[in-house]
Amino acid sequence: MNAFAMKPPRPSLRFVLVIAVVWSVGVLAGLGSYTFHYAEGLSYFSNDPKACVNCHIMREQYDGWLKSSHHAVASCNDCHTPHAFVPKYLSKAENGFWHSKGFTLQDFHEPIQIRPKNSAVLQQNCVGCHSALVSPLNPHAGDARQMMDCMQCHRDVGHGPGR
Repeated sequence: MNAFAMKPPRPSLRFVLVIAVVWSVGVLAGLGSYTFHYAEGLSYFSNDPKACVNCHIMREQYDGWLKSSHHAVASCNDCHTPHAFVPKYLSKAENGFWHSKGFTLQDFHEPIQIRPKNSAVLQQNCVGCHSALVSPLNPHAGDARQMMDCMQCHRDVGHGPGR
């Protein structure tokens, strides 16, 4: 072999790192897309209460809602998400992330519990829908620290008896 023959150029470290990053992003995007499809992720953007039972852990809450006094007048989103468009979908995205993380890593509380932030949304929606009825009973409606908690007395309303 000729001593002056050219060796093939070695790829630079920068090129190898770029390829590794692109490959990693592609794998993560592929896995994320597959998981989103498998978990019927688009259904969570709907207002259909059946989307909430895509996860088996919510079956008890869904069955309780079917028997509740609110079944004919309110869906899950009416109580559990803000009513304005942007906050509603931000809340759905945040909750979707935490639900996915909890179910994937199996580190959620059993039985499932509402987080304080979501409890505040629930309270606001209760008072919003029933303002004519609760206004005279709740003189601190603007102050979350002094306002009466609807769920303290009406825990079974949204999810039926025994919930």
